[in-house]
Amino acid sequence: MAKLTVEIVTPEKRILSVQADEAIVPGGRGLFGVRPGHTPFLSLMEPGPLTLIEGGRRESYFVAGGFVEVGNDKVLVLADAAEPVTGIDVEGARRRMAEAQERMKGMSSEDARFELEQATVRREAARIGAASTARA
Repeated sequence: MAKLTVEIVTPEKRILSVQADEAIVPGGRGLFGVRPGHTPFLSLMEPGPLTLIEGGRRESYFVAGGFVEVGNDKVLVLADAAEPVTGIDVEGARRRMAEAQERMKGMSSEDARFELEQATVRREAARIGAASTARA
């Protein structure tokens, strides 16, 4: 049976290069699955869990957004940041999210840092959600 080659790359390093039966990706318009023979395309990624399925076994990684390219049975994930969901520091993520929310209280939506703080809240909420799903 055909397999996918899945690579997760961040600006710092290659996180992963494995074979999988399926990849479930947090696309810009929601989750989508990729199996061997999938139509080639390019998509934005939102922060969220990237799940790889190999022989019935699931392994999940948190990706902090970026791009994914699918073609020729290869899934190339170009992530802003990535980590195994089992390694997520949930308390640290909660603290960073609360700090960003607190900083946003004194800002208007026109403030130059508002979007940055808003992105931090979305990313940390997605990390917490990914970690919670993995531990459930």
